[in-house]
Amino acid sequence: MVREQAGQVLATNLRALREQADLSLSELARRSGIAKGTLSQLESGTGNPTIETVFSLSNALEVPVSSLLTERTDPDVVLVRSSGLEVLSSNAVDLRMLRRMDVTDTVFELYDQRVRPGEVQHSEGHPGREHVVVTSGLLRVGPPDSPFELGPGDYVCFPARHPHIYETVGGPVVSVLLLEYPADAGPPTLGGSCARPGAVSREA
Repeated sequence: MVREQAGQVLATNLRALREQADLSLSELARRSGIAKGTLSQLESGTGNPTIETVFSLSNALEVPVSSLLTERTDPDVVLVRSSGLEVLSSNAVDLRMLRRMDVTDTVFELYDQRVRPGEVQHSEGHPGREHVVVTSGLLRVGPPDSPFELGPGDYVCFPARHPHIYETVGGPVVSVLLLEYPADAGPPTLGGSCARPGAVSREA
């Protein structure tokens, strides 16, 4: 039921954003590189989106990923249950969008980030900065030739415009990722090449 609710949020937002952009399913399929049948399933709430799919839609619609994954409400208190969040997975990382915040000309996107051992997550680069806090495990993150090694409680912030990696040291890593990027820069291209093993892509 929880996953159905998360899928319904994506379905509602996808349909609304596509109609707002005055795009047909066929045109959105062309722009995103996603099959029309897959888009139809996502809009009906029956699809199973991957991180590649959601970020491709984000780029095609020119909206932040959070616009697709979060309910459009603005309550005084925001409570997010992790069990109700859509999981976006790539070769090494699982992301759960917790919240998007628009602060003047800057967008902040807050993620629960899990990094799995055995693969390296590569990012080519994108506008903005990445903030990372590790809550458990050991994580290498940052420039491929000189990454930072973070343990529980450690924090790092670095410019996201250069290539960077995420890699565990030993077992799995639980961390918090905060993407910070200019509102006029468009959504980070995290889902394009970032989701392919051996590719390089940047989170904001």
